[in-house]
Amino acid sequence: MSDQVISIIALVLIFALATFSAVHLGVLAIVAAFIVGSTVANESSDDIFSGFPGDLFVVLVGVTLLFGIAKSNGTVDWLVNAAVKAVRGRIALIPWVMFLVTAVLTAVGAVTPAAVGIVAPIGLGFAVAYGISPVLMGLFIANGASAGGFSPIGVFGSITNNVVERNDLPGSPATLFTASFLFNVGLCVIIFLLFGGRRLLGRIATSGGKDADDGATAPASLRLDLPRALTLLGLLSLVAGALFFDLDVGLMALTISVVLTLVAPTSAKGAVDKCAWSTVLLVCGIVTYVSQMERLGTIDWLGERVASIDAPLLGALLICLIGAVVSAFASTTGMLGALIPLAVPFLLTGQVGAVGLITALAISASIVDASPFSTSGALVTANTPPDQRDLVFRRLMAWGLGIAVVGPLVTWCLFVVPGSL
Repeated sequence: MSDQVISIIALVLIFALATFSAVHLGVLAIVAAFIVGSTVANESSDDIFSGFPGDLFVVLVGVTLLFGIAKSNGTVDWLVNAAVKAVRGRIALIPWVMFLVTAVLTAVGAVTPAAVGIVAPIGLGFAVAYGISPVLMGLFIANGASAGGFSPIGVFGSITNNVVERNDLPGSPATLFTASFLFNVGLCVIIFLLFGGRRLLGRIATSGGKDADDGATAPASLRLDLPRALTLLGLLSLVAGALFFDLDVGLMALTISVVLTLVAPTSAKGAVDKCAWSTVLLVCGIVTYVSQMERLGTIDWLGERVASIDAPLLGALLICLIGAVVSAFASTTGMLGALIPLAVPFLLTGQVGAVGLITALAISASIVDASPFSTSGALVTANTPPDQRDLVFRRLMAWGLGIAVVGPLVTWCLFVVPGSL
């Protein structure tokens, strides 16, 4: 059995064990790199660690630390309440506010589980207060996280663009972000129509913060104090530095976090504990193992097999379907780190547009996050009122499985088949 085949079997086992057991996917990936490297590839520990993505580690730690400070000092809660006030009580717009708030959070660096974990309790609280379907609200929040996640400084975007750059592929961060955002907006329009959004039209919350229909009280608002104002300024500075001055996102986020901690140490207390260490370990572990696969020639070997398919468009569709189905039961961040390198040799043939396939693959792997077997869907289900939890679980499961099949077909038709990207 060749080294390439062994490394592929190990990769399949990694995802299978992570899906059906409690073992962390990132830990499994690092252990697999150690076992395969020591027994098959004859690699030293230095060889194994050479694939560890130090730059990506700094980005993930920096942006999640800054996001932890924003949560600790109430900046996130202030943003949510300010956004709800901006719609002037129009209940039909509240799900869209939750969509936008979650999108903004992931767009400026929050990891998807963290953003959904924060917005879901608030959004589902609004759902209970105003008679909004929890399925509708949960899907809006999950898709909002996916919509913003592919910004140039978002976690999904950073991972995807980093992998593209590492493999010398043509990339377009702006196209990826715009396409993902608009696709998720269109998906939410469908969700709004399917899950009771039309009956919300015309309903207004009273000026006292109550629904005119049932008198439920809305959550209280917060004032914009100095720590929150400085945090907002820091977030804006991060966006401006990354987009207009090409500064390193991770180093900037760490710098802003240090400044905020020095200026307002009390409000930043406990922020380090809120760093998404699990996600950091997950992404870095997967990238470390994929780097080993590249050294063994597995990536090139697989890509040659896919490229040998007489129908390149069919191969592209297959890659998108694999990404969607596996991501519905496993980690989207892990899938992005693993599948894009596997598609590199296939893309280098020039038979399929690289930007188009990467965009289709990224969207396909992320729009299934509302599945209750994925972190976002699980968080939505957990924050649903107990009397509706079983119903929401079943609806999200049906939605997740359906979109895992339909999503890749649609993205393939939109971004791959035309051949213009």
